[in-house]
Amino acid sequence: MNNPRLLPASVLSRAGRLLLMLLALTVAACQQAQPPAETAAPEAAKAAYYTCSMHPQIHANGPGSCPICHMDLIRVQPAPVAAPAAKKAASAAVYTCPMHPQVREAQPGSCPICGMDLVKTSSRPAVKMTPAEMAAMPGGNPAANDLILTAQQLELGNIRVQTIGNNSAGSEATGPAEAPAPQALLTGTVTADAQRTQSISSRVAGRVEKLYVRQTGQLLRRGAPLFSVYSEQLETLQREYLLALAQDLQVAEPTYRHFAEATAQKLRLLGVSAGQLRQLARSGKASPLVTYYSPATGTVQTLDVVQGQYVAEGSPLLTLSDLGSVWVEAQLYPADAGRLRLGQSVAVQVVGRARPLRGHVVFLSPELSGASQITLARIQVPNPDGTLQPGAQANVLLDAPAASAATTATAPTQTALRVPQEAIIHDGAASYVWKQTGERQFRRVQVRTSAGTAATVAITGEVRPGDQLVVSGAYLLQSEFTLRQGAGDDHMSGMAM
Repeated sequence: MNNPRLLPASVLSRAGRLLLMLLALTVAACQQAQPPAETAAPEAAKAAYYTCSMHPQIHANGPGSCPICHMDLIRVQPAPVAAPAAKKAASAAVYTCPMHPQVREAQPGSCPICGMDLVKTSSRPAVKMTPAEMAAMPGGNPAANDLILTAQQLELGNIRVQTIGNNSAGSEATGPAEAPAPQALLTGTVTADAQRTQSISSRVAGRVEKLYVRQTGQLLRRGAPLFSVYSEQLETLQREYLLALAQDLQVAEPTYRHFAEATAQKLRLLGVSAGQLRQLARSGKASPLVTYYSPATGTVQTLDVVQGQYVAEGSPLLTLSDLGSVWVEAQLYPADAGRLRLGQSVAVQVVGRARPLRGHVVFLSPELSGASQITLARIQVPNPDGTLQPGAQANVLLDAPAASAATTATAPTQTALRVPQEAIIHDGAASYVWKQTGERQFRRVQVRTSAGTAATVAITGEVRPGDQLVVSGAYLLQSEFTLRQGAGDDHMSGMAM
């Protein structure tokens, strides 16, 4: 074998040094071109942007106006993120419906219930706070569970607060002292008493020549004229009656007298009164028109005929209702069904009247309506002055059951405060109020409700006499809470709006 050609040692030494220099330059260039993700990600997360307080999906690089509601955009500085995993969790978002917060989607779209556009909400994990921790927070500093509104939002949302208290504490009360409040309210409507309502129909076929009643709501006395009708049948019977009376005077046998009595009975069945029969016998002349009169005193509820109209036998013409006594038909839920019994006396608060009225239960429906799963309770209420009108809204006030001795002994000593019904927000089985904790700062507080009237309700919980609660615009705050936190949270994260 031939030996390979060997290169000089000096040439190999120079080639090695060049190769090492090229490798070092390549490593340095790669380190400069690819900075660590841990360094670049926090810098990008710290970038501020401008958004709309009512439409958080709007993002802008500079100040301006919202293209939807034209409110001024506000500057938002996102919190810095320490690690890529935390950055990914903070940037994750869900889309929900403002009216149906139970709808949660990963992509934008429309609400499957009402069709509204879904809005973007944060899905970052929540930090739970106990009521004691919430109460211990100073009201002057933005707490982690508070909403902070702008002056423009306060004005546009008609946010109004009211100081609550009780008479024993000497604080400003929400209203005058009330009697022991009922525990539940049943929504109802005033209706006419069906036992005092009657329908007047045409006894014969004919033409309504004269109509004395021209409008509903007209009060009629017993014996007042209703309408005059022309009927060939009535005219024929009148002639037969007069002929029988004339023949009875000429014949000794009672044959024609019996015929006259039978004809008179037919006229009575067709609505001709005894006075009209006597007048017919005295005049001896059949009338082409027969007038019908009101059988009772009442108010015209319906009018189904016009003057000059041809009517058939049995056609309904009008309805009369005696409003000296009315019904209140209330919606009764199964949970309250055991608290009412026939003949029980209850209080009824009719809209527009300062004082409640007393009535008694006359009917409890034995079945539930299919869709709403509620039953019907009917309360009879005296109405001697006729001021209760059918169709008016009314509330049936159920008296609170007497507490047992054991319950009284173990009941908490916390005094309930009465607040307006508009201040309570119901979210499933929980109830909340919005308490003002600063100049434009509000906090959602869970409470327990008990006795209530048509205007106020008693609450206990993290509220004290002298607290200022939102009584107008609470639902707007609740909607903003839903948009900020998502459907599954039951707390509030601080965020300037």
